[in-house]
Amino acid sequence: MLLRTEPEPRYRWVVLAVAFLGVFGGLGFGRFGYSAVLPTMQKALGINSAAAGSLASWNLAGYTIMAAIGGVIAARWGARKVIAVGLALTAAGMFLTGIADGLAGASAARLLTGMGNGMMFVPSIALMASWFRVRQLGLASTLVPTGSSLAMILVGPVVPRLIVAGGDDGWRWAWYFFAIVTAVLTLASAVLQRDRPKGAPAPRDALVYDKHAPPAIRAWLKKNTPGLKSILGSGYAWHLGLVYFLFGVAFLLYFTFFQKRLTVDLGYSGQSAGYFFMVMGVAGLVGGMGWGSLSDRFGRRRTIALNLLLSGVAALFFAIRPTTPTLVLSAILFGASGMVFPGLMGAACADRFGPALAPAALGLITILVGVGQTVGPLVGGAMNDAYGSLGPSYLFSAVTFFAGAAAALALRSSTAGDSAAKRPLPALPPRRPPIP
Repeated sequence: MLLRTEPEPRYRWVVLAVAFLGVFGGLGFGRFGYSAVLPTMQKALGINSAAAGSLASWNLAGYTIMAAIGGVIAARWGARKVIAVGLALTAAGMFLTGIADGLAGASAARLLTGMGNGMMFVPSIALMASWFRVRQLGLASTLVPTGSSLAMILVGPVVPRLIVAGGDDGWRWAWYFFAIVTAVLTLASAVLQRDRPKGAPAPRDALVYDKHAPPAIRAWLKKNTPGLKSILGSGYAWHLGLVYFLFGVAFLLYFTFFQKRLTVDLGYSGQSAGYFFMVMGVAGLVGGMGWGSLSDRFGRRRTIALNLLLSGVAALFFAIRPTTPTLVLSAILFGASGMVFPGLMGAACADRFGPALAPAALGLITILVGVGQTVGPLVGGAMNDAYGSLGPSYLFSAVTFFAGAAAALALRSSTAGDSAAKRPLPALPPRRPPIP
């Protein structure tokens, strides 16, 4: 494992800002924008609710697949290129969604959008390990995913105006707007983003793939440095993946039925539900700073467990205490905790596996959270059908969050590292003096 120990360049804040904005446009508009556009889009395309739900499934499938592949590619070729390509795919998927005339075209477009999301999100978080020291890594890693919280705040007031202005094609205008913004951010990322500080050596595990490195160094590193196979064989990675899976089950169940719980079960208006949604987004922006700093000071394991515990309390409030004050508190707790959780996972992966392998490790456990996010809404919907209310579904979400917190407490220290990664590099043979 090799995390930064030399003085940090000021450009790291540019890297962080560009990653934040990439998540804002790519994942924020790509995922939360869909929820805002869906009612008008569904009516215009003439599809039923089941078909509309399948569009979200296509997006999630693309995200899960490319999160793993994008992480592995970024570990070998660098995060900057992968992020730019992922944002470009996302922008293209959004544009194609806007011109879709039926379920088949929309499904393909949503799949492409999800693939772009997965390809750019994991490397964006993992990149922070190359720029920030351990004492600030948690802060940086949790600020990146809060870009989607900013999108949550803006989507509410912006999308309805676009839909009204565009008339029958207003929903298409919204997708074109998302695509244009993301395309601009793609160019910004390609120009401004960097894999590591100028003049800084590549992480030792990345040197294995560097053809310009001395052969003796490459051979030694290949033998002694943990590689991609070490992630698959790591008990820590799979344990962390279990925690992420449980989070995925509980998180997407809470998020998917949030508005329905408020409007159908509890009788709030759609406008009032929108305000709750906005509160959640604002809390997510603030939470990025708090949770990251907390993990830098007290460690990833305890912070992850506390985060899941508070998310469980938020779900519990939604299940058994549905009064306005407790619902607002639930939205605040969930937004501040759940929206930044991927950043904590990224920081834990970087602590354990180092900057070069962090994208691959985060990609692996993202497969598991993707599976969990598939299971959660299915279980929640089935419980709603069985009990006639979403209360039991949110109780299940709370219990799952609590189980994740217990599993997190059993994690070993994420900074244990591998002994081979701490050994000094072999000395190069001395240069021969020039022949006179």
